[in-house]
Amino acid sequence: VTKKVKSMQMFHTPVTCAMQGDRVGICVTQFDPKLLERGLICTPDSLHTIHAAIISLKKIQYFRGDLQTKAKFHITVGHETVMGRVMFFSPAPADFNEEIQENVFDFEKDYLYQEEYLSKDSVSSQENKENDQAGEVQLPRQQWALLEFEKPVTCPKLCLVIGSKLDTDIHANTCRLAFHGVLLQGMEDKNYTETFLPKLKVYKLKHKEGQVERVMDDYSVIGRSLFKKETNIQIFVGLKVKLSTGEDGIIDGGFGQSGKFKIRIPDGLKPETKMLLTVASKKKSKGGKGDMTKEDESSKSDSAQPVTISLSFKRYVFDTQKKMIQS
Repeated sequence: VTKKVKSMQMFHTPVTCAMQGDRVGICVTQFDPKLLERGLICTPDSLHTIHAAIISLKKIQYFRGDLQTKAKFHITVGHETVMGRVMFFSPAPADFNEEIQENVFDFEKDYLYQEEYLSKDSVSSQENKENDQAGEVQLPRQQWALLEFEKPVTCPKLCLVIGSKLDTDIHANTCRLAFHGVLLQGMEDKNYTETFLPKLKVYKLKHKEGQVERVMDDYSVIGRSLFKKETNIQIFVGLKVKLSTGEDGIIDGGFGQSGKFKIRIPDGLKPETKMLLTVASKKKSKGGKGDMTKEDESSKSDSAQPVTISLSFKRYVFDTQKKMIQS
């Protein structure tokens, strides 16, 4: 429908032009205003309606709280403010110092899941705690968040995003604006969790520890305490492990019914490792035969240092198959 504008006013003052950001009253000839819905004026394809988004963001320094993954914030985007849940992620640690990419997001790269937005006052992860004690908190130059909206929003591409805690007491002397960012990628499909999120390669680092129970031969040992009794050990077969004595091993399969497992050591056990495990198992068998004297107890506590087994792997948050990946 095309109609002639008879006159325009801005706060009861006549005007002849208006621009983005102005609030204008328009008098249109021969037009029923009930036929016009409230909405947005735009050029074609400049707006999209989205259910979730990936944003690059920065914390607002005056906001006192932590920015926690899975927390809900009031998200102001376009002309709307809706509730949204956030998940923070950063570059892989090796890429913490890479150049900031303006207004673009690379789906080919791997990203590290974060329990919270990383900042100088953030010491939630063990790695940050250790670095903090050494006085070297390493922070990524750029961080991102996945925003999932409680209801779809219509907004321009690459628009400003503001996250707030608007339920904070307005009389409290505190900043309610938590973060700001740029919307890099909107998800228009309602079923984005199945169609879109599997493309987002955000991973968690997983670490498990167990102990070597005994030696089978020069190239294999039996381990325990890494898995629960009910764990299907078969899905871990072939994964690499490392012994605290330095040997690299591969999980070969289950052993018995109590969660124990067999580890193959391709390069063979070191003589000192074999001796250490043999001494430990002898002491264990001696201890079971009768009451230990205090001397035996003290000598056992001095020398019986268990050989631990470390298993580390990556698991992608949105991988439907929940595969375990090792480099």
